[in-house]
Amino acid sequence: MLTALGIVLAQVIVHNDLPFARASETVEVPINGDLSRIHVFKDGKEVLAQAVSDRIIFQTDIPAKGEQRFDLRSGEPRKYKKEDFRVYGRFVRERFDDFAWENDRIAHRMYGAALETWEKEPLTSSAVDVWLKKTRRLVINDWYMVDDYHHDHGEGGDFYSAGASRGCGGVGLWREGRLIVSKNFRDSRVIAAGPIRLIFELDYPGFETKRVTLDAGQNFNRFESRFSDATAIYAAGIKKFVNTELRVERAAGWMRAWGPVVGASGHFACTLVFRAIDDIVEADGNHLVISKQPAVYWVGTAWDQAGDFATVADWDNYVEQWTQRIKSPLRVEIVTP
Repeated sequence: MLTALGIVLAQVIVHNDLPFARASETVEVPINGDLSRIHVFKDGKEVLAQAVSDRIIFQTDIPAKGEQRFDLRSGEPRKYKKEDFRVYGRFVRERFDDFAWENDRIAHRMYGAALETWEKEPLTSSAVDVWLKKTRRLVINDWYMVDDYHHDHGEGGDFYSAGASRGCGGVGLWREGRLIVSKNFRDSRVIAAGPIRLIFELDYPGFETKRVTLDAGQNFNRFESRFSDATAIYAAGIKKFVNTELRVERAAGWMRAWGPVVGASGHFACTLVFRAIDDIVEADGNHLVISKQPAVYWVGTAWDQAGDFATVADWDNYVEQWTQRIKSPLRVEIVTP
């Protein structure tokens, strides 16, 4: 642990042990002291940094088997500009208690209490919804403002119908061959608001507390569910769609669906990555992965119209590398003066 004293605090040496380059990797450095005054520099230029709990985080693109060095310096408290933010999430009371979140690549939402009793179209569902983006811009507020996000006006839209399914990554408990799910969330709180990392929690009383972490520049969220029944088997899944290709890699720990976008052009992917897969089943219109707690897994999405992944093979390569990134995080050395 470091103590934030003096002008030059430490040098941070970051190692990538994998044989491929890693883009938008988040480096975490534990620190004691006033984190708002700690700045990160590389080759004399300041790097955007964020305080999260007891650590400073920042991002880097690091080459295969590469090493990079950063300096930590003390200074005036950091001040962010709007354009620094590449993640965002909030409770959307004006849209029947949605919680919506995004980064510069992907966007999602989940459903709150008011939607259960909406006269026009009531919905009880703990599904994970997907908004498909083809812009690096943060769009949630603008799309809600005009209330026309089911049409593509050049940046994407909401073309995914999650309904009462698991959507893309929704979870439940698996008991005696049946999927048990909760009602909509009742409370939400943002723990880290960016500009690099978003962390929030949703409460489903008597069932679970869900924590979601999304970093800038990445197509995967980290999901963690703490269930009221801490010993139960859980199931996380993907809604079944017509003309969708399903791929399961049990040994590597992932399940992927790839299919056409309804209401817009192209295809999109929904992929779940687990530390271990115990079984794959179908239930209630979902492809489900059965696993043991702790319930920690990753939910990733991609749209071939966004410019990052032209084919399903491109996406699958990203997924395969993502599983290796999880197993082999960056090694961080801290050298103090």
